[in-house]
Amino acid sequence: MNDAPFHEQWWLASLGRLLIWARLRTLDAGTAEVLDSDGKTLVYDSEDSARAALFDAEFVAFDGLDEDDALARGFSLDEIQPPQAGSDQELHGRMTQSLGSNA
Repeated sequence: MNDAPFHEQWWLASLGRLLIWARLRTLDAGTAEVLDSDGKTLVYDSEDSARAALFDAEFVAFDGLDEDDALARGFSLDEIQPPQAGSDQELHGRMTQSLGSNA
């Protein structure tokens, strides 16, 4: 069982050969936070509100992508993974990912 006081999910959007990551955290209280690529934490009253904002910004849930979806966006699931760091400040510089010149 997960003992963390939140549930975490990664989302991504693509802009040409650039991937832009966002992290959605749903807190035990039912509120949600999105860490965006600018390093800002945006607070929402519910997970549904946060998801709607991410969808409006053309993000998709990373765990919902299959290989065909990824290839349609110009990358393979084998070549990407959500950013990792010891803190949100360290994550800030890793929230965008260049795919280089080849898909």
